[in-house]
Amino acid sequence: MDRSDEDRAIAEAAERLTKTFPDVSPDTVQNAVAESRPEFDGNPIRDFVPLFVERAAKQRLRRLVSSSS
Repeated sequence: MDRSDEDRAIAEAAERLTKTFPDVSPDTVQNAVAESRPEFDGNPIRDFVPLFVERAAKQRLRRLVSSSS
């Protein structure tokens, strides 16, 4: 996976997360994705990075939602 494919896959993940968390602002979702991505910068095999970023961002958003309820 090259960088543009990875960027596209992560953007799609952000869109899915925005739909999954409709009560969270899109900016907050984007921030969760942006905060999650650097966690995987050192991985030499990039094919699964978008999946890992999406999972990490989802965990961040779940914590955010549960702490505000």
